[in-house]
Amino acid sequence: MRIKVGCDIHFEFPQPTPMIVVLNVHYSRVSDLERPDYVVTSPRVPLSGYRDSFGNWCYRFVAPAGHLEISTHAVVRDSGAWDEAALDAAQHPVEELPAETIQYLLGSRYCETDRLTDEAWRLFGTMAPGWARVQAICDYVHDIMSFGYEHSRPTRTAYEAYQERRGVCRDYAHLAAAFCRCLNIPARYCTGYITDIGLSPPYEPMDFAAWIEVYLGGRWHAFDPRNNAPRIGRILVAQGRDAADVPLTHTFGQGILSKFKVWAEEAPPLAAAASA
Repeated sequence: MRIKVGCDIHFEFPQPTPMIVVLNVHYSRVSDLERPDYVVTSPRVPLSGYRDSFGNWCYRFVAPAGHLEISTHAVVRDSGAWDEAALDAAQHPVEELPAETIQYLLGSRYCETDRLTDEAWRLFGTMAPGWARVQAICDYVHDIMSFGYEHSRPTRTAYEAYQERRGVCRDYAHLAAAFCRCLNIPARYCTGYITDIGLSPPYEPMDFAAWIEVYLGGRWHAFDPRNNAPRIGRILVAQGRDAADVPLTHTFGQGILSKFKVWAEEAPPLAAAASA
């Protein structure tokens, strides 16, 4: 299966403004790209790339005063399979976890494990550890939260989401990740594309999505408390402890977001695309 993904983002800046963007498909999917997914700006500005401490590919540049368009375009080869469920995946004792997973047990900017530990153990502590416990966390978060873009607030933490019971996908991900960490399950925040392939309409407006990955049974597994159902074409862009680590765009100064468009949809087979 071929999946077309990309974004078109417009800003208005009153003065030259340094920026960092994290918009490229994650390095773990680079071999699936039909061609490099370059970040393109209009007007053109010099870009400097680097990897952050989590391995995500970032670009930094100085946006000129006035209008700036940032876009990416890619076609990703995908198996077309639904998200995998590993029902027998076991939870590891903390002392047996790989060292690189430990940071995903700790509290972070948006995941206050210190404020949620008692609730996490009250709600889920009697459940058998492993896949079923993580799924129970996602079921609970999905059920208690009310989704709506009108509820979006960039400062909302996991604890505040638990108190307010509303938010967007990042809030669902933060709360589920925090509960997992409270129960000694490594959980990391992920952002990227999720398609509507295989689903029946009507479709919601496309946007970047947030979900979590948890470490069970010796590897990382995707869980999606917002949708709480398997999806086809989950394409990672970046991962970190929470949204503070992986903002898609970071501006070091004032600016206005004037347009934001995201797409993730099935593309025609290669032979059909070439003849079109």
